[in-house]
Amino acid sequence: MNRAHAYKAATDANEAAGEDIDANISMGLYSYPILMAADILLFNAHRVPVGRDQVQHIEMARDVAQRFNHLFGRGRELFVLPRAEVEEDVATLPGLDGRKMSKSYDNTIPLFEGGPKALKEAVARIVTDSRLPGEAKDPDGSSLVTIHDAFASTEQRAALRADLRAGLAWGEAKARCVALIESHVGPMRARYEELMAHPERVEEALLEGARKARAVALPLMRELRDAVGLRAMVAVSRPAVKQAPARAAGKALPEFKQYRENGLFFFKLTATDDRVLLQSAGLAEGREAGGWVKRLKTEGAAALAEAPVQRGEGVDAAEVEAALSALVAAQA
Repeated sequence: MNRAHAYKAATDANEAAGEDIDANISMGLYSYPILMAADILLFNAHRVPVGRDQVQHIEMARDVAQRFNHLFGRGRELFVLPRAEVEEDVATLPGLDGRKMSKSYDNTIPLFEGGPKALKEAVARIVTDSRLPGEAKDPDGSSLVTIHDAFASTEQRAALRADLRAGLAWGEAKARCVALIESHVGPMRARYEELMAHPERVEEALLEGARKARAVALPLMRELRDAVGLRAMVAVSRPAVKQAPARAAGKALPEFKQYRENGLFFFKLTATDDRVLLQSAGLAEGREAGGWVKRLKTEGAAALAEAPVQRGEGVDAAEVEAALSALVAAQA
Protein backbone atom coordinates (compact mmCIF):
# COMPACT_ATOMS: atom_id res chain seq x y z
CA MET A 1 0.00 0.00 0.00
CA ASN A 2 2.97 2.32 0.56
CA ARG A 3 3.71 2.02 -3.17
CA ALA A 4 0.21 3.04 -4.32
CA HIS A 5 0.40 5.96 -6.75
CA ALA A 6 -2.09 8.23 -4.97
CA TYR A 7 -0.44 7.75 -1.58
CA LYS A 8 3.04 8.25 -3.04
CA ALA A 9 1.95 11.46 -4.77
CA ALA A 10 0.55 12.81 -1.50
CA THR A 11 3.65 11.94 0.54
CA ASP A 12 5.97 13.35 -2.14
CA ALA A 13 4.02 16.62 -2.09
CA ASN A 14 4.28 16.79 1.71
CA GLU A 15 7.99 16.08 1.60
CA ALA A 16 8.54 18.80 -1.01
CA ALA A 17 6.66 21.26 1.20
CA GLY A 18 8.79 20.35 4.21
CA GLU A 19 5.89 18.81 6.12
CA ASP A 20 5.51 15.43 7.79
CA ILE A 21 5.14 12.93 4.96
CA ASP A 22 1.74 11.76 6.25
CA ALA A 23 0.34 15.22 6.96
CA ASN A 24 -3.37 15.48 6.07
CA ILE A 25 -3.40 11.96 4.60
CA SER A 26 -6.50 10.07 5.67
CA MET A 27 -6.91 6.35 6.19
CA GLY A 28 -9.40 6.45 3.33
CA LEU A 29 -6.68 7.58 0.89
CA TYR A 30 -4.14 5.10 2.24
CA SER A 31 -6.44 2.06 2.25
CA TYR A 32 -8.35 2.94 -0.93
CA PRO A 33 -6.67 0.22 -3.06
CA ILE A 34 -7.75 -2.44 -0.53
CA LEU A 35 -11.30 -1.08 -0.38
CA MET A 36 -11.38 -1.21 -4.18
CA ALA A 37 -10.03 -4.79 -4.11
CA ALA A 38 -12.81 -5.80 -1.71
CA ASP A 39 -15.48 -4.35 -4.02
CA ILE A 40 -14.03 -6.25 -6.98
CA LEU A 41 -13.26 -9.59 -5.34
CA LEU A 42 -16.49 -9.95 -3.37
CA PHE A 43 -18.35 -10.23 -6.69
CA ASN A 44 -15.60 -12.23 -8.43
CA ALA A 45 -15.40 -9.76 -11.30
CA HIS A 46 -13.44 -11.04 -14.29
CA ARG A 47 -12.83 -7.70 -16.02
CA VAL A 48 -12.82 -4.23 -14.48
CA PRO A 49 -13.09 -1.11 -16.69
CA VAL A 50 -10.64 1.49 -15.34
CA GLY A 51 -8.50 4.41 -16.40
CA ARG A 52 -4.78 3.85 -16.85
CA ASP A 53 -4.07 5.39 -13.44
CA GLN A 54 -6.14 2.63 -11.78
CA VAL A 55 -4.35 -0.35 -13.34
CA GLN A 56 -2.04 -0.59 -10.33
CA HIS A 57 -5.07 -1.07 -8.08
CA ILE A 58 -6.30 -3.98 -10.19
CA GLU A 59 -2.85 -5.56 -9.89
CA MET A 60 -3.07 -5.18 -6.12
CA ALA A 61 -6.50 -6.86 -6.16
CA ARG A 62 -4.98 -9.75 -8.13
CA ASP A 63 -2.19 -10.04 -5.56
CA VAL A 64 -4.74 -10.22 -2.72
CA ALA A 65 -6.77 -12.85 -4.60
CA GLN A 66 -3.73 -14.99 -5.41
CA ARG A 67 -2.47 -14.87 -1.83
CA PHE A 68 -5.88 -15.77 -0.38
CA ASN A 69 -6.34 -18.65 -2.82
CA HIS A 70 -2.88 -19.98 -1.97
CA LEU A 71 -3.38 -19.79 1.80
CA PHE A 72 -7.00 -20.88 2.13
CA GLY A 73 -8.18 -22.29 -1.19
CA ARG A 74 -7.03 -25.88 -0.63
CA GLY A 75 -6.81 -26.37 -4.36
CA ARG A 76 -9.87 -24.22 -5.13
CA GLU A 77 -9.85 -20.82 -6.82
CA LEU A 78 -12.10 -19.01 -4.35
CA PHE A 79 -11.35 -15.65 -5.94
CA VAL A 80 -11.27 -14.94 -9.67
CA LEU A 81 -8.15 -13.02 -10.68
CA PRO A 82 -9.52 -9.79 -12.19
CA ARG A 83 -8.10 -8.10 -15.27
CA ALA A 84 -8.02 -4.38 -16.03
CA GLU A 85 -9.90 -3.22 -19.12
CA VAL A 86 -8.52 0.13 -20.26
CA GLU A 87 -10.12 2.04 -23.13
CA GLU A 88 -6.96 3.25 -24.80
CA ASP A 89 -8.64 6.20 -26.52
CA VAL A 90 -9.62 7.75 -23.16
CA ALA A 91 -7.41 5.91 -20.68
CA THR A 92 -7.12 8.88 -18.29
CA LEU A 93 -9.47 11.84 -18.56
CA PRO A 94 -7.63 15.17 -18.13
CA GLY A 95 -9.05 18.11 -16.24
CA LEU A 96 -9.33 21.75 -17.23
CA ASP A 97 -5.65 22.35 -16.44
CA GLY A 98 -4.31 19.25 -18.19
CA ARG A 99 -3.75 17.24 -15.01
CA LYS A 100 -5.87 14.20 -14.19
CA MET A 101 -9.47 15.29 -13.71
CA SER A 102 -10.11 15.25 -9.96
CA LYS A 103 -12.19 17.17 -7.45
CA SER A 104 -9.07 17.49 -5.30
CA TYR A 105 -7.48 19.50 -8.13
CA ASP A 106 -10.64 21.56 -8.66
CA ASN A 107 -10.38 20.97 -12.39
CA THR A 108 -13.60 19.09 -13.14
CA ILE A 109 -16.39 19.91 -15.60
CA PRO A 110 -19.85 20.37 -14.04
CA LEU A 111 -22.20 18.20 -16.06
CA PHE A 112 -25.43 18.85 -14.15
CA GLU A 113 -25.02 21.65 -11.62
CA GLY A 114 -25.24 25.12 -13.09
CA GLY A 115 -26.77 24.01 -16.37
CA PRO A 116 -25.43 24.81 -19.87
CA LYS A 117 -23.92 28.11 -18.68
CA ALA A 118 -21.63 26.44 -16.12
CA LEU A 119 -20.65 23.79 -18.68
CA LYS A 120 -19.71 26.43 -21.25
CA GLU A 121 -17.69 28.45 -18.73
CA ALA A 122 -15.78 25.36 -17.60
CA VAL A 123 -14.88 24.21 -21.10
CA ALA A 124 -13.73 27.77 -21.94
CA ARG A 125 -11.08 27.38 -19.19
CA ILE A 126 -9.52 24.24 -20.72
CA VAL A 127 -5.85 24.99 -21.30
CA THR A 128 -4.79 24.98 -24.96
CA ASP A 129 -1.67 26.15 -26.79
CA SER A 130 -1.24 29.65 -28.25
CA ARG A 131 -1.65 28.80 -31.93
CA LEU A 132 -3.93 31.23 -33.73
CA PRO A 133 -6.95 30.51 -35.94
CA GLY A 134 -5.73 29.26 -39.31
CA GLU A 135 -2.61 27.66 -37.86
CA ALA A 136 -2.37 23.87 -37.84
CA LYS A 137 -2.80 22.38 -34.38
CA ASP A 138 -1.77 19.05 -32.85
CA PRO A 139 -4.95 17.29 -31.66
CA ASP A 140 -3.06 14.44 -29.99
CA GLY A 141 -1.48 16.74 -27.42
CA SER A 142 -4.69 18.52 -26.42
CA SER A 143 -6.72 17.94 -23.25
CA LEU A 144 -9.70 19.48 -25.05
CA VAL A 145 -9.60 16.77 -27.72
CA THR A 146 -9.33 14.00 -25.12
CA ILE A 147 -12.40 15.33 -23.27
CA HIS A 148 -14.26 15.69 -26.58
CA ASP A 149 -13.37 12.08 -27.48
CA ALA A 150 -14.96 10.77 -24.27
CA PHE A 151 -18.37 11.78 -25.69
CA ALA A 152 -17.77 11.60 -29.44
CA SER A 153 -18.42 8.94 -32.04
CA THR A 154 -15.61 7.66 -34.27
CA GLU A 155 -16.71 9.99 -37.05
CA GLN A 156 -16.88 13.03 -34.75
CA ARG A 157 -13.40 12.30 -33.40
CA ALA A 158 -11.93 12.07 -36.88
CA ALA A 159 -13.70 15.27 -38.02
CA LEU A 160 -12.38 17.37 -35.12
CA ARG A 161 -8.82 16.14 -35.63
CA ALA A 162 -8.92 16.90 -39.34
CA ASP A 163 -10.35 20.38 -38.76
CA LEU A 164 -7.74 21.24 -36.12
CA ARG A 165 -4.94 20.19 -38.42
CA ALA A 166 -6.54 22.42 -41.05
CA GLY A 167 -6.49 25.44 -38.71
CA LEU A 168 -9.78 25.35 -36.76
CA ALA A 169 -9.71 27.93 -33.94
CA TRP A 170 -9.55 26.64 -30.37
CA GLY A 171 -12.62 28.70 -29.53
CA GLU A 172 -14.64 26.92 -32.22
CA ALA A 173 -13.31 23.55 -31.05
CA LYS A 174 -14.44 24.35 -27.50
CA ALA A 175 -17.88 25.35 -28.79
CA ARG A 176 -18.15 21.97 -30.53
CA CYS A 177 -17.12 20.22 -27.31
CA VAL A 178 -19.77 22.08 -25.30
CA ALA A 179 -22.48 21.25 -27.85
CA LEU A 180 -21.46 17.59 -27.88
CA ILE A 181 -21.43 17.20 -24.10
CA GLU A 182 -24.72 19.07 -23.79
CA SER A 183 -26.35 16.75 -26.35
CA HIS A 184 -25.59 13.83 -24.03
CA VAL A 185 -26.12 15.45 -20.65
CA GLY A 186 -28.87 17.97 -21.33
CA PRO A 187 -31.71 15.42 -21.57
CA MET A 188 -30.63 13.97 -18.22
CA ARG A 189 -30.57 17.27 -16.37
CA ALA A 190 -34.31 17.41 -15.65
CA ARG A 191 -34.13 13.95 -14.09
CA TYR A 192 -31.14 15.07 -12.04
CA GLU A 193 -33.03 18.08 -10.70
CA GLU A 194 -36.01 15.89 -9.85
CA LEU A 195 -33.86 13.45 -7.87
CA MET A 196 -32.04 16.27 -6.07
CA ALA A 197 -35.42 17.57 -4.96
CA HIS A 198 -36.40 14.12 -3.67
CA PRO A 199 -33.36 12.54 -1.97
CA GLU A 200 -35.56 9.83 -0.48
CA ARG A 201 -35.90 8.31 -3.96
CA VAL A 202 -32.13 8.14 -4.25
CA GLU A 203 -31.97 6.47 -0.85
CA GLU A 204 -34.57 3.91 -1.89
CA ALA A 205 -32.62 3.11 -5.05
CA LEU A 206 -29.41 2.71 -3.05
CA LEU A 207 -31.08 0.40 -0.54
CA GLU A 208 -32.55 -1.72 -3.32
CA GLY A 209 -29.16 -1.93 -4.99
CA ALA A 210 -27.56 -2.93 -1.70
CA ARG A 211 -30.17 -5.67 -1.23
CA LYS A 212 -29.43 -7.10 -4.67
CA ALA A 213 -25.68 -6.86 -4.11
CA ARG A 214 -25.89 -8.70 -0.78
CA ALA A 215 -27.87 -11.51 -2.36
CA VAL A 216 -25.05 -11.99 -4.88
CA ALA A 217 -22.16 -11.52 -2.45
CA LEU A 218 -23.32 -13.45 0.63
CA PRO A 219 -22.92 -16.99 -0.77
CA LEU A 220 -19.27 -16.25 -1.56
CA MET A 221 -18.80 -14.49 1.77
CA ARG A 222 -20.05 -17.57 3.61
CA GLU A 223 -17.65 -19.73 1.60
CA LEU A 224 -14.75 -17.39 2.37
CA ARG A 225 -15.53 -17.27 6.08
CA ASP A 226 -15.73 -21.03 6.18
CA ALA A 227 -12.39 -21.30 4.36
CA VAL A 228 -10.60 -19.25 7.03
CA GLY A 229 -12.48 -20.84 9.92
CA LEU A 230 -14.81 -17.93 10.75
CA ARG A 231 -18.24 -19.47 11.20
CA ALA A 232 -21.43 -17.75 12.27
CA MET A 233 -21.69 -17.41 16.04
CA VAL A 234 -25.23 -15.98 16.19
CA ALA A 235 -27.85 -17.70 18.27
CA VAL A 236 -30.38 -19.75 16.35
CA SER A 237 -33.98 -18.73 16.85
CA ARG A 238 -36.37 -21.65 16.64
CA PRO A 239 -40.08 -20.96 16.62
CA ALA A 240 -42.13 -23.15 18.90
CA VAL A 241 -43.53 -26.17 17.10
CA LYS A 242 -46.13 -28.57 18.38
CA GLN A 243 -44.21 -31.81 18.06
CA ALA A 244 -45.88 -33.79 20.79
CA PRO A 245 -47.50 -36.34 18.44
CA ALA A 246 -44.21 -37.13 16.76
CA ARG A 247 -42.31 -37.39 20.01
CA ALA A 248 -44.97 -39.65 21.43
CA ALA A 249 -44.43 -41.93 18.51
CA GLY A 250 -40.66 -41.76 19.11
CA LYS A 251 -39.95 -40.34 15.64
CA ALA A 252 -37.74 -37.28 15.03
CA LEU A 253 -38.85 -34.60 12.56
CA PRO A 254 -37.03 -32.37 10.09
CA GLU A 255 -36.52 -28.91 11.52
CA PHE A 256 -36.54 -25.30 10.35
CA LYS A 257 -33.78 -23.08 11.72
CA GLN A 258 -33.65 -19.28 11.46
CA TYR A 259 -30.56 -17.11 11.84
CA ARG A 260 -29.16 -13.72 11.00
CA GLU A 261 -25.91 -13.06 9.14
CA ASN A 262 -24.36 -9.85 7.80
CA GLY A 263 -27.54 -7.89 8.37
CA LEU A 264 -29.85 -10.32 6.55
CA PHE A 265 -32.22 -13.01 7.80
CA PHE A 266 -32.08 -16.63 6.66
CA PHE A 267 -33.81 -19.92 7.33
CA LYS A 268 -33.02 -23.50 6.42
CA LEU A 269 -34.71 -26.87 6.64
CA THR A 270 -32.50 -29.58 8.09
CA ALA A 271 -33.02 -33.33 8.05
CA THR A 272 -32.86 -35.46 11.20
CA ASP A 273 -29.19 -36.13 10.40
CA ASP A 274 -28.52 -32.34 10.18
CA ARG A 275 -28.15 -32.27 6.39
CA VAL A 276 -29.47 -29.05 4.83
CA LEU A 277 -32.53 -29.86 2.73
CA LEU A 278 -33.54 -26.27 1.92
CA GLN A 279 -31.58 -23.00 2.21
CA SER A 280 -33.20 -19.59 1.89
CA ALA A 281 -31.83 -16.48 0.26
CA GLY A 282 -31.03 -13.50 2.48
CA LEU A 283 -34.14 -11.56 3.48
CA ALA A 284 -34.37 -7.96 4.66
CA GLU A 285 -36.65 -8.62 7.65
CA GLY A 286 -36.91 -11.39 10.21
CA ARG A 287 -40.68 -11.47 9.98
CA GLU A 288 -40.41 -12.24 6.27
CA ALA A 289 -38.23 -15.26 7.05
CA GLY A 290 -40.65 -16.32 9.81
CA GLY A 291 -43.58 -15.95 7.43
CA TRP A 292 -42.01 -18.30 4.90
CA VAL A 293 -41.24 -20.87 7.59
CA LYS A 294 -44.87 -20.77 8.68
CA ARG A 295 -46.15 -21.18 5.12
CA LEU A 296 -43.86 -24.11 4.38
CA LYS A 297 -44.92 -25.84 7.61
CA THR A 298 -48.59 -25.44 6.90
CA GLU A 299 -48.72 -25.65 3.08
CA GLY A 300 -45.83 -28.02 2.53
CA ALA A 301 -44.55 -28.53 -1.01
CA ALA A 302 -47.33 -26.30 -2.41
CA ALA A 303 -45.43 -23.24 -1.16
CA LEU A 304 -42.10 -24.20 -2.73
CA ALA A 305 -42.74 -22.59 -6.10
CA GLU A 306 -42.89 -19.12 -4.54
CA ALA A 307 -40.46 -19.58 -1.64
CA PRO A 308 -37.00 -17.93 -1.90
CA VAL A 309 -35.18 -21.22 -1.33
CA GLN A 310 -32.99 -23.75 -3.07
CA ARG A 311 -32.33 -27.39 -2.32
CA GLY A 312 -29.20 -28.40 -0.48
CA GLU A 313 -26.35 -30.07 -2.33
CA GLY A 314 -27.22 -33.61 -3.36
CA VAL A 315 -30.83 -33.32 -2.14
CA ASP A 316 -33.63 -34.30 -4.49
CA ALA A 317 -37.12 -32.88 -4.66
CA ALA A 318 -38.75 -36.04 -3.30
CA GLU A 319 -36.77 -35.84 -0.05
CA VAL A 320 -37.74 -32.20 0.46
CA GLU A 321 -41.39 -32.92 -0.22
CA ALA A 322 -41.36 -35.84 2.21
CA ALA A 323 -39.81 -33.67 4.93
CA LEU A 324 -42.37 -30.90 4.43
CA SER A 325 -45.21 -33.45 4.42
CA ALA A 326 -43.98 -34.74 7.77
CA LEU A 327 -44.04 -31.23 9.21
CA VAL A 328 -47.52 -30.54 7.82
CA ALA A 329 -48.77 -33.76 9.38
CA ALA A 330 -47.23 -32.77 12.72
CA GLN A 331 -49.19 -29.50 12.64
CA ALA A 332 -52.48 -31.33 12.22
